[in-house]
Amino acid sequence: MRYPRNLLGYGPNPPDAQWPGGANVAVQFVLNYEEGGENNILHGDAASEAFLVDVIGAVPWPGKRHWNVESMYEYGARAGFWRLHRFFTRLGLPITVYGVATALERSPEQVRAMLDAGWEIASHGLKWIDYRDYDIEHEREDLHAAIKLHTEVVGTRPIGWYCGRTSVNTVDLASEEGGFIYISDTYDDDLPYYREHMGAPQLIIPYSLATNDMRFTTASGFANGEEFFQMLKDTFDVLWAEGEAGSPKMMSVGLHCRLVGMPGRFAGLQRFVDYILGKDKVWIASRIDIARHWLRTHPYEKPEIVPSQLAYADFALLFGNVFEHSEWVAERTFKREMGPAHDTATGLHALMCQVFRSATDEERLGVLKAHPDLAGKLAAARRLTSASEAEQASAGLDALTDAEREAFGIMNREYVDKFGFPFIIAVRDNTKAQIMAAFEKRLANSREQEFATACKQVERIAELRIRQILH
Repeated sequence: MRYPRNLLGYGPNPPDAQWPGGANVAVQFVLNYEEGGENNILHGDAASEAFLVDVIGAVPWPGKRHWNVESMYEYGARAGFWRLHRFFTRLGLPITVYGVATALERSPEQVRAMLDAGWEIASHGLKWIDYRDYDIEHEREDLHAAIKLHTEVVGTRPIGWYCGRTSVNTVDLASEEGGFIYISDTYDDDLPYYREHMGAPQLIIPYSLATNDMRFTTASGFANGEEFFQMLKDTFDVLWAEGEAGSPKMMSVGLHCRLVGMPGRFAGLQRFVDYILGKDKVWIASRIDIARHWLRTHPYEKPEIVPSQLAYADFALLFGNVFEHSEWVAERTFKREMGPAHDTATGLHALMCQVFRSATDEERLGVLKAHPDLAGKLAAARRLTSASEAEQASAGLDALTDAEREAFGIMNREYVDKFGFPFIIAVRDNTKAQIMAAFEKRLANSREQEFATACKQVERIAELRIRQILH
């Protein structure tokens, strides 16, 4: 069973973003242009719009126009857009527009202003549609229609994509189309990353709804511009400090003409921009700037081995002897739920240990008995597995004096006679002297204690072997 969600990401060691100028944080402003693309029976839709408007408890009106909601969207196009346009162009700050294609088509003056300002215009889909219940073919048709209309209206095809109201197929469809430098329909990281689809990498520039003015119209959201400012400032301060400590991040600020374009809300945005302009080590960029920087600075590197994507024969060939002569551990691991979290040494080891720990005592005893004696007869006869041979050699057990070999022989026999399985220790973690000392100490254990200790050592040996394979 394969689990597609990636709950690991970069894990504990994210890459150094290496933002231009050594910036601690890359701040990116998105202006969502949706006015004229919302649901409306004038647009051939079944009902009026009810999403992200200042009407408490708004619901769609089937077959009817909602005059109040329409006029709120119109405010965004008529007034809010121009307030934001004057502000950002006066400061010369880059903007990425998420443009709904039908909204752009109905707003030629605004599109001309965007182009004259040098703003990036990415695609925000064909219409303001919720795709959760759409079949994949109709959504694919809309995606291609959005690109076509966008190209006609703007003059160039979009190379950035954000649908927003997605289905489970949206990101795959945009990746499949092949013309988008980046896709932003995720909220899962503070840095760009690559996502494979059908064997090809797609750059993802995550977005955020936490630092988004849409929360002016949602429950427990922003009541006023000051609350919006405080959320943006706190987010920026945390990310800036992380960057100063050596882990630069990205911050996305989502804006809507009809929301933050309102004067009282706009004041909060003004205060935030003034605040970050007073800070050093800040890169304010468009999303395409961030994408191109990432592609140049962090080109995609395909991992050599991806355990969760292997056929069983290949998986068994690589990991079948991680637990000595016990391929059943690998076989049961392969049949478990595997996903991206198990494609690292830590993740795969954790899952294989789950399998080992869930086995019967008899099965685990079989794994213990499959291990060779340290410096024993198999080693002398050169009949160790390649992994065991390398491990014993790492501690110098292949070059013992006659006295040392005799001592190991005596302790091996005493240990097996008492416990019924060989002495097991992760030799790569120990010197020859430490192994001898552990031998003597553990001979005093009860069988129950030693069984548990030996199983822990088997797990540690497995971990070291996995790390060598997935180095």
